Amino acid sequence: MYFKSKNITSLILAVTASLCSRAIFFFFNDPEGPNLVVVMGMAAIIYFLSLAMYLFKAFPASFTPLQKLMLVIFVQVLLSSVFYFCLR
Repeated sequence: MYFKSKNITSLILAVTASLCSRAIFFFFNDPEGPNLVVVMGMAAIIYFLSLAMYLFKAFPASFTPLQKLMLVIFVQVLLSSVFYFCLR
């Protein structure tokens, strides 16, 4: 599966970063709930770290674009779990 535009990949990474960030703060025991600014800030951090990994060719040449995308989404989930355990 080849993407005709990098915008599709960027959009997918942004959505998954938002979901991962929301998941991080969902598991904290906060009676008021997470602040939207904090959730979006964490999503921006996760997004830019994963986008940098995707754009700076940190993969072997044999990877297809879909494999790269799946690996970067896995990295986002891994980053989210690391941030959760560090912030806890």
